Order: sequence, then C-alpha cells, then structure tokens
Amino acid sequence: MERYQSGNYKIVRNITRHYSTSFSLGISLLPLKTRNAIYAIYAFVRYADEIVDTLYDYNPSKLLMDYRNQVNEALENKISHHPVLDAFQDTVHKYQIPYEYIDAFLYSMEMDLTAKEFTKKELDQYIYGSAEVVGLMCLYVFEPDKEKIKKLIEPARALGSAFQKVNFLRDVSSDYLERGRIYFPKEYYGNDFRSDECKKRFEAEIEADFALALTGIQQLPEVIKVGVYAAYLFYKKLFKKIQGQPAAELFKRRFRINNFQKSWVVSRCLVYDRFLL
Repeated sequence: MERYQSGNYKIVRNITRHYSTSFSLGISLLPLKTRNAIYAIYAFVRYADEIVDTLYDYNPSKLLMDYRNQVNEALENKISHHPVLDAFQDTVHKYQIPYEYIDAFLYSMEMDLTAKEFTKKELDQYIYGSAEVVGLMCLYVFEPDKEKIKKLIEPARALGSAFQKVNFLRDVSSDYLERGRIYFPKEYYGNDFRSDECKKRFEAEIEADFALALTGIQQLPEVIKVGVYAAYLFYKKLFKKIQGQPAAELFKRRFRINNFQKSWVVSRCLVYDRFLL
C-alpha cells in the first residue's frame, strides 16, 4: 500500500510540474511532506479545470459528473484506482480537510459549464468555490493548529481570490473568445467589459486581496511561509505587469513572467524577504 500511494504522489507531482512551473517552484520551497499534499490538491483541481476548460468537445457535463462520483467514492472508500484521486483522498483524510470545500469547488466547476456572464453575487460565489476553498484546503495542510486556522481563514480566502482574479485578467481574451465567458460583474462594466474603468475596479479588489493575504502569510509556520510567499510574489509580479497596461492590450497578448523572473523571485524569498516576513 505504501508503494502504491508513493507512486500516486509522484504522479501528482509530475502533473503539477507539467501544468505550472510557477506553482511548482513555490511548492519546492516547502518541506517534502507538505509538498506531496499540495501536489495532490493541485492535481485534483487541475483535472476538474481541464474537464470544463479544454474537453468541451467530449461532453464535459458527463465527464464532470463522472469525476464527482469518483471523488465521492475515493473519499468514502479511502482508496481509488485513479492516481490523482487516491493521492487527494489520502491528503484530505490525513489533514482533515472539510468535505464542504470539495463540494464548493466542484459546484463552481459546474457553473463554468452553464454561466457565461456573472453578477457580482454570482461571481463571488464562483470565486469562493473555484479558488478560495483551494486556499483553505492548503491552509489545513500548512497549519496543524485548528485554533490558528480559524484566524487565518479570511487571509487564505483572500490569497485564493487574488490569484483567481489575476487569472481572469491574464486570460480574458481566451475566456471570452474561445469559451464565451465573461468573469467580470455586470455591475462593473455597463455596456463594455473591455473598458479601462472595469479593469481598474477589478484591480482595486485584487490589491485589497493581496494586502489581506500578506497578513496571513506572515502568521504561517516558519517552514511554510517562504514557499507561500514565493507564490504570492509570482502573482503580484504578474499583476503589476497587467496593471500597467490598458484593457485593450489584454486582448492582444497573454501576459506572463519569464523563467529568469521566476528564479529571481525564488532567490529573493530565500536570501532577502524571509527576514522581513
């Protein structure tokens, strides 16, 4: 059994590295035991995201329903023949991650299959399920003290929210042109979600989320905070690049930070910023 699960954790690690170099670099700064759990959470989320974002020619509604059923079976049986879900269920049980977070996440994935435009209330619900609960799952891995977890819930939610909203800005062109989705509240943009005013209102929310998230990172255990701070800096740097551009530019190219910048962030965390956290 140990060999079986060890193999599954290697698979979720490779999945994470395949899809996200930024996230993988941040995770690499965490203790090994913690890394495996975060890889499992990421792979679980990634597979569901792929179903609704890239497998739309293969009946994604049925695929997502099948995935949900497999998740429930894995959690109930504490075993799965699906490598990702076996590593995920093991992590959920090991760290006592509440099932309600998993349900909220999968519900947001279902929203992606039907909702094309969002009101502010609907978007808040979507972001909670698609991103904030992922931050909360990670929090249960990072912090063993349940009383401290209660104090860190809002900052953890804010970090997930900031990451998701930056993704919305980065991917606005592909989300709209390829999938027909507009992840900006109708109340923000009136007749044109591509306006600079809409972008500025959204950016103000992101700045507030980043500020609250940092207060939580500073309270994490010492062996954890540097890795989480690296992920924070990756997204903060990407956000600053996007923030300096007019809204129309987001439809011309996809903004990213290159490998040199990513390496610089990791070095900064290890050598300098760790003394300021």
